[in-house]
Amino acid sequence: MRWLAVISLMAVLAATSCSFVDAGASPDSGLGRASLKLGGVTFEHHATSRALALAVAAESQVGKTTAYDPAYVELEYPGGDVPIERGVCTDVLIRAMRDQGVDLQVEVHEDMTTAFDEYPDKWGLGRPDSNIDHRRVPNLQTYFSRQNRSLSVSDDPSDYWPGDVVTWDVNGRPHIGVVSSVPAPGGRRFCIVHNIGAGTQVEDRLFDFEVTGHYRPL
Repeated sequence: MRWLAVISLMAVLAATSCSFVDAGASPDSGLGRASLKLGGVTFEHHATSRALALAVAAESQVGKTTAYDPAYVELEYPGGDVPIERGVCTDVLIRAMRDQGVDLQVEVHEDMTTAFDEYPDKWGLGRPDSNIDHRRVPNLQTYFSRQNRSLSVSDDPSDYWPGDVVTWDVNGRPHIGVVSSVPAPGGRRFCIVHNIGAGTQVEDRLFDFEVTGHYRPL
């Protein structure tokens, strides 16, 4: 029966894996439309150049972050990070945002310092903790909402552009990822860059779980 499990795993990977392609177009300041074709399907978006750069920065972590490690770690401040070869789903976004000059460790910590009661009370903390606050999905959801970066959740894949941030409920656990610049092979949508347990991957997983949030940070 072991070979059946292997075949099933290979089928899942084949269905969700995404191949990097040349986008064939570069978005302007965000007022234009970028498009590309893959397998006869046209993919379009209005992502700004910074948003597209965010997606590419997240994609660049593939092969570098190869493990999922949720351990609490004391970090430097600002700019603190765990070793690049490990991390959780939020670290994909944190690292990509830093590449664009935005340090979510600082941004979230400063916002929580001034509005601690506005953030989820899930961990029994009495004050902000710059080691971990920015690495928690509910806190990032709150931060983006407070920065007016929230968008409506929809089931229309064309609403999700490269560089957008998406959150999900995965069997009762929060998860976060970045919409990539890589088209999904099986439909009119872009793949997701995330770490859901096997390091940073680019996969066709946008609607595999319940979408709980949609944000456009850049």
